[in-house]
Amino acid sequence: MRRNTNGRSPLVNQQRQITAFFSKSTSSSPSPSPILSDSKSISNNKTSKLNPNPSPTPPTPSPSNPKPILLVGASSPLYSDDVIGKRIKVYWPLDKAWYEGTVKSFDNATSKHLVLYDDDEEESLDLSKEKFEWVQDSSSSVKKLKRLRRSCDIPIVRKMVIDDDESDGSPKGVDDGNCGSDDSDEDWGKNAVDEGAEEEDDVELDNEEDDYEDAAAERSKRKSSAKVEPKKRKMSGTEKPEPAKKSKNVEEAGGVKGAFKFSVLEPSSTSDTKKISNGVDNVAIDDASERFATRDAQKFRFLREDRRDAKRRRPTDENYDPRTLYLPPDFLRSLSDGQKQWWEFKSKHMDKVLFFKMGKFYELFEMDAHVGVKELDLQYMKGEQPHCGFPERNFSMNVEKLFQGYRVLVIEQTETPVQLELRRKNGSKDKVVRREICAVVTKGTLTDGELLSANPEAAYLMALTEQHENNANEVSERIYGLCIVDVATSRIILGQFKDDLECSALCCILSEIRPVEIVKPAEVLSAETERVLLKHTRNPLVNELVPNVEFWDAEKTVDQLKRIYRHTDEVSLEDNELGCLPDVLLELVKTVNDNKSALSALGGALYYLKQAFLDEALLRFAHFELLPCSGFCDLASKPYMVLDAAALENLEIFENSRNGDSSGTLYSQLNHCVTAFGKRLLRAWLARPLCHIELIKERQEAITSLKGVNLPYALEFRKALSRLPDMERLLARIFSTSEANGRNANKVVLYEDAAKKQLQEFISALRGCELMLQACSSLGVILNDVKSRLLHHLLTPGKVLPDVCLALNHFKDAFDWVEANNSGRVIPHEGVDPEYDSACKAVKEIESSLSKHLIEQRKLLGDTSITYVTVGKDTYLLEVPENFRGKVPRDYELRSSKKGFFRYWTPAIKKFLGELSQAESEKESLLKSTLQRLIGRFCENHTKWRQLVSTTAELDVLISLAIARDYYEGPTCRPSFLSMLSTKDSPYLSAKSLGHPVLRSDSLGKGAFVPNDISIGGQHDANFILLTGPNMGGKSTLLRQVCLAVVLAQVGADVPAESFDLSPVDRIFVRMGAKDNIMAGQSTFLTELSETATMLSSATRNSLVALDELGRGTSTSDGQAIAESVLEHFVRKVQCRGLFSTHYHRLAIDYYKDPKVSLCHMACQVGSGTIGVDEVTFLYRLTPGACPKSYGVNVARLAGLPTSVLQKAAAKSKEFEASYGKSRNASLETNSPNQEWVDEMIVVMKMLNKAAANLSYQEGGCDSSLHELKSRARELMQRC
Repeated sequence: MRRNTNGRSPLVNQQRQITAFFSKSTSSSPSPSPILSDSKSISNNKTSKLNPNPSPTPPTPSPSNPKPILLVGASSPLYSDDVIGKRIKVYWPLDKAWYEGTVKSFDNATSKHLVLYDDDEEESLDLSKEKFEWVQDSSSSVKKLKRLRRSCDIPIVRKMVIDDDESDGSPKGVDDGNCGSDDSDEDWGKNAVDEGAEEEDDVELDNEEDDYEDAAAERSKRKSSAKVEPKKRKMSGTEKPEPAKKSKNVEEAGGVKGAFKFSVLEPSSTSDTKKISNGVDNVAIDDASERFATRDAQKFRFLREDRRDAKRRRPTDENYDPRTLYLPPDFLRSLSDGQKQWWEFKSKHMDKVLFFKMGKFYELFEMDAHVGVKELDLQYMKGEQPHCGFPERNFSMNVEKLFQGYRVLVIEQTETPVQLELRRKNGSKDKVVRREICAVVTKGTLTDGELLSANPEAAYLMALTEQHENNANEVSERIYGLCIVDVATSRIILGQFKDDLECSALCCILSEIRPVEIVKPAEVLSAETERVLLKHTRNPLVNELVPNVEFWDAEKTVDQLKRIYRHTDEVSLEDNELGCLPDVLLELVKTVNDNKSALSALGGALYYLKQAFLDEALLRFAHFELLPCSGFCDLASKPYMVLDAAALENLEIFENSRNGDSSGTLYSQLNHCVTAFGKRLLRAWLARPLCHIELIKERQEAITSLKGVNLPYALEFRKALSRLPDMERLLARIFSTSEANGRNANKVVLYEDAAKKQLQEFISALRGCELMLQACSSLGVILNDVKSRLLHHLLTPGKVLPDVCLALNHFKDAFDWVEANNSGRVIPHEGVDPEYDSACKAVKEIESSLSKHLIEQRKLLGDTSITYVTVGKDTYLLEVPENFRGKVPRDYELRSSKKGFFRYWTPAIKKFLGELSQAESEKESLLKSTLQRLIGRFCENHTKWRQLVSTTAELDVLISLAIARDYYEGPTCRPSFLSMLSTKDSPYLSAKSLGHPVLRSDSLGKGAFVPNDISIGGQHDANFILLTGPNMGGKSTLLRQVCLAVVLAQVGADVPAESFDLSPVDRIFVRMGAKDNIMAGQSTFLTELSETATMLSSATRNSLVALDELGRGTSTSDGQAIAESVLEHFVRKVQCRGLFSTHYHRLAIDYYKDPKVSLCHMACQVGSGTIGVDEVTFLYRLTPGACPKSYGVNVARLAGLPTSVLQKAAAKSKEFEASYGKSRNASLETNSPNQEWVDEMIVVMKMLNKAAANLSYQEGGCDSSLHELKSRARELMQRC
């Protein structure tokens, strides 16, 4: 028995509903009812409007080969198994089309042949009753047929299932996978016959006014029809799907209609399959693009040359808003109601891609469809309008594909056709269901999804504003207001700070957080700030808001905060209505005049989040923090070491210099955390190492206590945590859903079971909290043997570790977690929910009354066999034997009878049934809302749950740091800190056998990494090391090695050394590597001087400076003059610790006898080469004394320069050395520093730095003041 499909080929699956939705009616008469009875289907003799053949006119294809014999009906010769394997072409009369396939087998019992069509569907045919042709070679036509059903970059198998469930609103022809339908909807301006339109919730008026009685009858027919279950086949072809058979005559077309569903079979990733599909698909897409471009040029002039914003301003006008679009009245009049609804949304959001909900599908139209085809691998629908779509269940997947580079506007249905009909009966003239914006998804607002789960790093959204303070006789100061939001964890960081001319503090923050999205007021930020944003971010999404109107000022922000928190906080308000605000916000608002920029930045972020429907959900349970180290003044009072942008990048703390990922970085070396929230905390610790010795020692003690005999307990803790989801993000999602909003709002029509997913997440959160508590309790057994105060605080319930046992037990007793997770329904245990218990009690009381009434009726009628029965929808029918009928009172209502029995409702039963119906309805309503009430109670303890996650994260990081020492090469030690930060005591650093925390011998190829002893500062050693040595001798590595060791020490971790002693460092300055900043108009030398200027102006006695080859970006004399001036400033004025590597050997001569500078070099062995060029063997050993030369010719030899060039270079080098040696000997005899010369050089250097900082990019020229300063520096060098 063939399955009936109204004669429609599965190769051409129509999408009538969406066509109708987006069609302008050309007739005054209404369209046919979308629900067709069987008789209507037969009498109308409908056939497929779409012709799958390339030629639009003839239904029969014209093959290139000589036409074979046409065989029809009984006149056809009889065939058996002799035709197996032959190619056949079968005619379908309703489609007026031919479909090719292959004869696969022959059944002798039925005399039927099994034909496998080229669309992988099978059909048993009696060839004596069919119209068919034998085909010799049909490879070309096969491709054409496949083009109609396979249009993605990968081969697809669509499977059709006649859905016997209630109509689901699925538009036909859209794949369940990534590809949109390729169905034809050529007649956009005509009323297409709407086959099966009862499945679309969203058609024009004539399609949405369904006859629901007919629909019910249609559904009951469909339920009685057989369901063909889909089967996936392997790409190898060894398994074939059971097909949906095709209707081939008018009589069969009158059968039951069904909803066709399509799903995608994922192919094996072979290059052959890609090649096959890509060739056909690219041609089709190119053709479609050309067709759409022609249409757009004719129809949408208002999108190009006549473009205006919503206020009719042109792009050249002031305040033009490219996010909006003016729609001409003539264009609006030409639209159908559905099109008008879409354009109304689009014209207000031209910067976004619209996911437009229609039934179970999200549709993309016009310019958005091009994005869908390009980025989501969807396929254009047939027709003149660009259009593609995907099913609701693929929402998260497709949002994640787009959010990296696009803003996605999610428009949901908030009304069903039934509700629309009710509105129309009340006088509404709307012809399409209501839709509303429910979400805006971008890089910075994504809260869920696989990509987010796979990436533990925070995706920060940053709002930034800038003000200037003009001081008399000084350059105006920059004041930044900053609001950093991690939407996925509801974390908000606020800060306001003054910054220098180079925006050093802002650069530091940007390098640490790397925001994925930036919100800023339009045309407010200075050019220098814009350049910094460009340089220190990684392609963020930038949003410009209108100042004050959208990017709120402080006053408006405070008003909005009061409104939001008054709505969410039921506590009585005090302190001028500020009592509802969180503590951090309260402090900022109380001193609003001192924090205007910070509050304005918060206002910009709130406005942006409000457009994404995230503001109230986020603020309700947001965790507010003040920005640490927001300014660079008064560093001694701050608890953290400052690592600026240059230090983070040059030391490769988070990103390597090769490709920008974390491999080979200090973070990668230390990251052995097993939780996502632990990894994020480790990043924060590395970005801000501690400065206070007591805090550092507390961490050290805790890390030491987790090693040795306690390590097995720590490893068990890690093993337990490894099963955790990202609890920080999961809790934030639970908190945000405590009140329905956005896509979770009650009015949104969703077909996926969102409540079940929410319940599963809630149970996952409960289990995660229980697991964390159990893991902490298990680790707590070590407290008897450790003295670490930090571990005692973290593992003792009631201290840092919150006491949540009672709260967890409440939820464990509330309902069965396993049953609820499986069923997707919460049935609370008795005593948990008073309201639900009361409803259950009411139902039981009514049922008890009915039981008592039965006993009374038995006594009244005198028969104990009388009982209650249920017949159909009638319940509690009193079944009375026939011989007792005469005793039945007249007011009893006879409902039904059967042989020997009569069934009645007594007046009391009817009364009880009314009460029971109402009570059960109330019970069911309360049961549905039980989950929300449970989540509400869970959120009451949100502070404790967050504290539990925070405690677990800290323990995870401490264990990670304890384990990290095992990955170092060579000996490790616990650093010793000798003194506090002080402006009097001499800073100190000493290491013995200091290794590298990241580099290992197995990664270096030949040889092992060479550890070194180093001492800087203190009473016996110079504060600065002047480091010389051969090129490639390891100078830069030593500088990084020392800086990384200091970072490790102040994080609290062990260091790869036999011993490591130091006084705390308040800030590390690093200048190394030759790089320019073309986007900011800065050359290599200017970039170098800008970073050096920051060091000179900000370094303190407790800083650590690492300068690598300063001055190489200019001439030797200029570079040497600048290098010596900078070194002199650090040695004489700042008196901080530092390492200064250089190839200016004159500096070694000048500081030969200076006790404040230690001359060292990286040792090497020099031998005579065969071509007269020195061959250098690098020893990588730090050795006292200066190196006589840099052996650059040796590096040239290693680089492969020609021998003749090398020999010439070696000879020239000897000539230079000979002339340089005379002045060197004279200098050694009279090596006394000229203080007057030094002071004047410092003045010149400061002026040079200031000029470099203020120098703006000028094409084709250089600032004359800089030339003048360079000349003065040369004169000073000559005087020396």
